[in-house]
Amino acid sequence: MLTLHPRILEKNGKEEFAVLPYEEFEQITTALADYEDLRDLRAAEQDEKDTPGIPLEQTRRELGI
Repeated sequence: MLTLHPRILEKNGKEEFAVLPYEEFEQITTALADYEDLRDLRAAEQDEKDTPGIPLEQTRRELGI
């Protein structure tokens, strides 16, 4: 779990911006990228769930290994 230490900046008496230490910003950026990768992986798995696999031996023969 990320622990954040934002500084809230106000404009005209209303909360307008949140400023984070750069290290926390990097942690959020990394976490979001990981989440997007996981979401893409799950979507790809769902798209391919009915696609038949290729047996390992057949792949080896085709690659000549």
